Amino acid sequence: MWHKKYLHELDTLEFYKILKLRIDTFVVEQERIYHELDEKALKAVHIFHVNEKEEVDAYARVFEEGEKVVFGRLVTAPSARGKGLGNRLVEEILILCEKKWPRKMIEIEAQEQVVGLYEKFGFVTQGAPFIFESTPHIKMIYKK
Repeated sequence: MWHKKYLHELDTLEFYKILKLRIDTFVVEQERIYHELDEKALKAVHIFHVNEKEEVDAYARVFEEGEKVVFGRLVTAPSARGKGLGNRLVEEILILCEKKWPRKMIEIEAQEQVVGLYEKFGFVTQGAPFIFESTPHIKMIYKK
């Protein structure tokens, strides 16, 4: 089941499961030592999927940043990868953006290895790749 909640709407168990998935993926699996929590979580809509075992197996956060909408920390659990859940998550994000911020541009900073995922949905790369937290990224803009 899909959920879309602001931070103050999350219960403690949901918050824990989301952070565990993010830390397991971005800090442990990708071996990036950095603060996973930041102030962006305070203003974001947190989109996540809870499976039949009551595990959070997909997550992303979406928020306004000036004149644009940004999403990031898109992640699927290892057990859910290759099953289309990442595609479904991007679809849920785009639906939310169209409803909540219909006139705002969507901009992301994608890890290079997942650029193809976003291109399938109409995102195009902008500029040169750059390093963020020891990982190659590239800016992408959504073209409706």
